[in-house]
Amino acid sequence: MTASLVLGPMLRYVDETSATLWMETSAACTVELRADGKTWTAATFGVHGHHYALVEAEHLPPGTTVEYTVDIAGERAWPEPASEFPAPSIRTLHPQGRLRLAFGSCRTSVPHDALGNAGHGVDALRAFALHQALHNDDGARPDLIAFLGDQVYADSTSKEMQDFIRSRRSLDDPPGEELKDYEEYTHLYKLAWSDDANRWLLSTVPSAMMFDDHDIRDDWNASLTWREKMHGTSWWQGRIVAGLASYWVYQHLGNLSPVGRADDILWQRIRAHQGPDELDLTADLEAFAERADAEPSSYRWSYCRDIGDVRIITVDSRAARVLDPGQRSLLDDAELAWLDEHFQGGVRHLIVATSLPFLLPRGLHHIESWDEALAEGAWGKRGSRIGEALRQALDLEHWGAFQRSFKVVADLATEVADGKRGLAPETVTFLSGDVHFSYIAEVERSSGSRIIQAVCSPIRNPLPRALRFATVVMSYGVAGPVGALAARSVKVPKPPFSWKSIRGPWFDNNLAVLEDTDDGLSLRWATGATDGDPRAPQLKEVATYTVSPRSPESRKSPDG
Repeated sequence: MTASLVLGPMLRYVDETSATLWMETSAACTVELRADGKTWTAATFGVHGHHYALVEAEHLPPGTTVEYTVDIAGERAWPEPASEFPAPSIRTLHPQGRLRLAFGSCRTSVPHDALGNAGHGVDALRAFALHQALHNDDGARPDLIAFLGDQVYADSTSKEMQDFIRSRRSLDDPPGEELKDYEEYTHLYKLAWSDDANRWLLSTVPSAMMFDDHDIRDDWNASLTWREKMHGTSWWQGRIVAGLASYWVYQHLGNLSPVGRADDILWQRIRAHQGPDELDLTADLEAFAERADAEPSSYRWSYCRDIGDVRIITVDSRAARVLDPGQRSLLDDAELAWLDEHFQGGVRHLIVATSLPFLLPRGLHHIESWDEALAEGAWGKRGSRIGEALRQALDLEHWGAFQRSFKVVADLATEVADGKRGLAPETVTFLSGDVHFSYIAEVERSSGSRIIQAVCSPIRNPLPRALRFATVVMSYGVAGPVGALAARSVKVPKPPFSWKSIRGPWFDNNLAVLEDTDDGLSLRWATGATDGDPRAPQLKEVATYTVSPRSPESRKSPDG
């Protein structure tokens, strides 16, 4: 059986001299990557009858762009012969380069036609991809695209996904239209990543990813009650194992640096395999996923990297939660210790990428903190039941609903901004998604680093118009004073600082671009707009904002 490409190639981790290329193939094979007059090879590994390769290109020249090709079994597999897109290429980081980072979250996978667009809108990622292909400007290419959650929707499936599920089992059997196993996840990823323009973009711009709830299921780990309810079903154990196993293969493996991969036990198993036949990783991967769910401290999904003079800390705010009453935390002790280690100054910008906004609109933050106290028993057992019902019905499970970890991270951000953890950066910036509207908020402070929250959500999954007004009211209207009063009524301590919205909200399908410039941290949001042809959207600017730095003198630590 001749092997061919099923998905990819996707350009993942890239630094000054190395690059990682991920792909799925139709059969076991050896993949060849050719670039800069060199060839690198990788044998596929298997999971549940599917085949994957991760090719590591080394000793590339820094700060250069080189075109590449992929061969399988001696035949050209990428670029495709009839492709109308520019040749795929690898651009290594420049030692003195300035970061340009695209980011966003929440993208549904439906056809790019008038029927598919109904209710979903234009795919902002596709509009961005077509813009990049049209101009093919190496100087405007992002160094990285950060996908901050809900890359796939395992619990809210499209007609195409339901057709596939129906071909395997009855939709009347649990979990119905939701995903059940690894095979169904593979098809979901295929639907998400097969679009021609997006496939080209992801073959030539590096990407980094972090899961959120819909990659597994809505409200994943919202509370102990939610978790116990899921474990009481006949299908949850299969879902969580398949979800984490497929996430490791399709998303997480490519996040890792060469050093990070070398420390990964599953990658060690792949690299150590010497047999003539393809390695079947199924049993090891499923055991790993089951352990990662049962013992979150056994594996860290978070990761950190520096690009130029910017540090990017990508934080898992889902799997590492502590849900026991009285000990609730968005991050367990091991995760908090890791974050504390990396949350340091001495860089121009410190970026914390977390799927859930750290700084929600103030009113919504207060309501979530009130609901947590209510669910934890501040008003007795009846109030606890009401709080839990509200938490699951209204998705009240962001950082504000985990006050212990919110305060710890707020203190870390303040210490860095005040120069107590090394030279204060120009900004401490949180990048997030999840909430299906975009905005910028800022902590109110007159000296030290500026502390910013920038949200870009969704890439393609807009709120219905009827819900947008309710969202604004809940987030920015009466929720402010009412939420503050409610939080005081259950004796929730005041937040360690105040913040306010400075731009937004915007409800468009958006992709944002952050750029480190001489004038400060530049932020731009753009959406896709069509003129009759839904498959050929144009990129349209929604908003821009530059976070100008304070003077170096105002960012000095109190002791100088």
